[in-house]
Amino acid sequence: MSFKTKKSLGQHFLTDNNIIAKILQSIEGGKDARIIEIGPGTGALTKWLVQQFDDVHAIEVDKRAIKVLEETLPELTIHAMDVLKVNWEELIDLTKKNIIIGNLPYYITSPILFSVLEFRHLFNEAIFMMQKEVAQRLVANPHNKEYGILSVQTQLMSSPEMLFDVSPNSFSPPPKVMSSVIRLRFDKPALPCSDKMLKTVVRTAFNQRRKKLSNALKPVLGDDRPDGFDFDQRAEDWEPVIYADLAEWVQRHSRLE
Repeated sequence: MSFKTKKSLGQHFLTDNNIIAKILQSIEGGKDARIIEIGPGTGALTKWLVQQFDDVHAIEVDKRAIKVLEETLPELTIHAMDVLKVNWEELIDLTKKNIIIGNLPYYITSPILFSVLEFRHLFNEAIFMMQKEVAQRLVANPHNKEYGILSVQTQLMSSPEMLFDVSPNSFSPPPKVMSSVIRLRFDKPALPCSDKMLKTVVRTAFNQRRKKLSNALKPVLGDDRPDGFDFDQRAEDWEPVIYADLAEWVQRHSRLE
């Protein structure tokens, strides 16, 4: 059937079967894994997921797409809702591997990422397609301009891996940017601090990334300068683990939490 994509929903439907095959091959889970797909649209990837896995769930907000999915994929469990309002605990099955997959709308990529990272203990891995520039930030190393808040939080909460790039020609309609598929394995140990404290420290540091950390971190440290940290460096110079260590110190010594 003819289906007109909605610009307001950031819809760019994947049409390239070679890319679909590569995504399917990237999933590290057996037939009994629970697969949760974000924004399946009319099911270009979904129709293959339900063949490869026995327990596939989809989160879709577009009523027109839901109608198509209901008519063509009766074995699919559909959650008709906004992904940013999902209660992840209600969607997972703790007796199985839980894997989340999605071609993320560019305009809400970061909120979706932060939501999944917050509930990372529920998932084994995520395979996301996103704007290449954002994917590069997730895997960026210190000392370069791509390295920032997303890099630090993602690398402390998961093991991110760039898998492959996707040309605009693989979509209908074609986006104006290159995309990349990235895998996040949720295999990292628990943080030594709360997520909230880590975010506070990291965001404070990068809010003034051109300044030395002695100045940038004043809102969280005041005049304190705990031993073992080089505050003459700038935000992009610290490895993620240093931020976790400082957030632990702040949590133990501060009134911020």
